[in-house]
Amino acid sequence: MFGFDQQATRRDESKGRYDPVLIVVAIALASLGVVMVTSSSIAVADGQHVGPFHYLFRHLVFLALGIGLCALTMQIELEWFERNAFSLLLFAVILLLLVFAPGVGMRINGARRWIRLGVAGFQSVEAVKLLFVFYLASYLVRQHNAVRARFFGVIKPVGVAVVLVGLLLMQPDFGSAALIIAVCVGMLWLGGARMRNLLYLAIPAMPAIAWAALTSDYRVKRLTSFLNPWADPFNDGFQLTQALIAVGRGEWFGVGLGASVQKLFYLPEAHTDFILAVIAEELGFAGILLVIALFAVLVGRALSLGLRAVERGQRYAGYCAFGIGLMLGLQALVSIGVNLGVLPTKGLTLPLISSGGSSVLMTCVAIGVLLRVSYEVTRTLPSDAQIVKPETLLREARA
Repeated sequence: MFGFDQQATRRDESKGRYDPVLIVVAIALASLGVVMVTSSSIAVADGQHVGPFHYLFRHLVFLALGIGLCALTMQIELEWFERNAFSLLLFAVILLLLVFAPGVGMRINGARRWIRLGVAGFQSVEAVKLLFVFYLASYLVRQHNAVRARFFGVIKPVGVAVVLVGLLLMQPDFGSAALIIAVCVGMLWLGGARMRNLLYLAIPAMPAIAWAALTSDYRVKRLTSFLNPWADPFNDGFQLTQALIAVGRGEWFGVGLGASVQKLFYLPEAHTDFILAVIAEELGFAGILLVIALFAVLVGRALSLGLRAVERGQRYAGYCAFGIGLMLGLQALVSIGVNLGVLPTKGLTLPLISSGGSSVLMTCVAIGVLLRVSYEVTRTLPSDAQIVKPETLLREARA
């Protein structure tokens, strides 16, 4: 008995390890981001008379802060996020409301998406996306059986997502609203919700989404310009036509790092929303494949960690990994699709690559959470009774 207790103690206190693949991929994406922000922002900064390396220095400052937050997050037990999930959700709602508060919220380009924090602004939705993942992961653990078996088990989290989406549409931020809905549906499905229950919810949601998209002039213009940007290449279709010209100039291996022409005041938001178009022009098709491959590894690793955690009975850690993997993957997919002209313009940055303080900070925090998941999954060596085998998960999902 003494020997068994000693063995159990060693297992519980065994140190885990942080996933080296996640670390390498995150460093690779961040390094590529530094290079491309430098290349794409020099002309923009010089034209604004703020110094050629203004946006590079700004990006490096936020990246350094993000690395610090990542290191801090890696030390926090996931149980703390699970225990405070509802409080974190309330904080997310407060963040979305603060953008409308006089003297606190900032209006930029006609949208209220930023909170004034001293010398810089913070985009609330970047934190809200991650806080919603923490809440939904907690709900999936607490209401595991209800989500799998009953239609009303999926109503509450979808209702919470609708509240967040409503606040986002008031800003307005249709891209982030659509991302939150997609992450919510994806996490519910991975948490065992029946597809027919999700379809029942989608039926009334479709007209609401169509109404939200078609009742705003600027969204209608984005949709029509996406379908045929060359019909009005100097007004509504300007961004997309310039991005497509950049992609076309890059061909297979690009025109060379720093040699982009489109970033010279032709392509709007070259260092943020349309940075992939600059990558395509300077590094070519090979550069686009590199970006896609890095995100594929990142998302695949996150989903693999989530599956391992769920199999070992660490459901909260698993659902957090699922949610973050979906969030980063879908955001990258939308950003790439916008730059290549296969999706309407959404205003979403390319995680870890685009210049943007709020996005860089919160993406680093999300990576920190994934690394914490990998640490906790490898820290504990569960007994056979604790392991949930994949075939068991499949049986539960079909039940």
